[in-house]
Amino acid sequence: MSDTLELLSAHAAFGGAQRFYRHASNEIGLPMKFSVYLPPRAVAGEKVPALVYLAGLTCTEETFMTKAGAQRLAAELGVALIAPDTSPRGANLPGEADSWDFGVGAGFYLDATTRPWGLHWRMESYLIEELLPLVGRKLPIDLERVGIFGHSMGGHGALTLALRHPGTFKSVSAFAPIANPSECAWGRKAFSGYLGEDRSAWAAHDATELMKAQKAAPYPAGILIDQGLADKFLMEKQLLPEAFEAACAGAGQPLTLRRQPGYDHGYYFIQTFIDDHLRHHASQLNG
Repeated sequence: MSDTLELLSAHAAFGGAQRFYRHASNEIGLPMKFSVYLPPRAVAGEKVPALVYLAGLTCTEETFMTKAGAQRLAAELGVALIAPDTSPRGANLPGEADSWDFGVGAGFYLDATTRPWGLHWRMESYLIEELLPLVGRKLPIDLERVGIFGHSMGGHGALTLALRHPGTFKSVSAFAPIANPSECAWGRKAFSGYLGEDRSAWAAHDATELMKAQKAAPYPAGILIDQGLADKFLMEKQLLPEAFEAACAGAGQPLTLRRQPGYDHGYYFIQTFIDDHLRHHASQLNG
């Protein structure tokens, strides 16, 4: 495993440091980029808790850091922010380019098993087995205190990875997640492309199905989800938060699902409620 990080750029922000990195990924088999915000305590050498943010389709490792406005409060709370790129880049496979119909090419934060995607599309293993250990070795981040959150496709990733790796993540939240991908057009297209037609394989990457299988609440301190009611993708039945809500009720998992009138799917929505999510995580990571 390579420990070499290439620092692409660094910027002072709220007494901390906003950095953008590139490295050779063994799991992906291609170069990958990610961004990190280190709060002042981390810049001073103290190990701090961290939040992994998973972005949605058409986004990169830069999107959250430039659009969400999270660094000010992260600096105050003493929490690092980590944002990986959403997908492998440069494999030159047909359909690799981002598309709005959620065809194969978007990362979806899972390990593909079908050809030709299985060679490089290994986002789950990349995040869990490679990126987190790497930042734990190279940066002042406490891997015993890590939370995960995300938006849209990344909200799907945050929920599923939190449920699949509860020992890795201590807290979880999401903005407008694809909460039941087995039952929406976006998810069916991505899952059939990456995992084939066996729906039992799909269930292992569907937050609603994963929650239904829980014998006890995996996150007893609670999960937070914000969903805009003016979100066209909610209206098109692509997100299905009500299915995840019902699964949480069945499993006894505390869930705060806030339905926000007037808000759509974009980053103005995320900016509005980002502080609540940071505080949600900080209370659990520092508790």
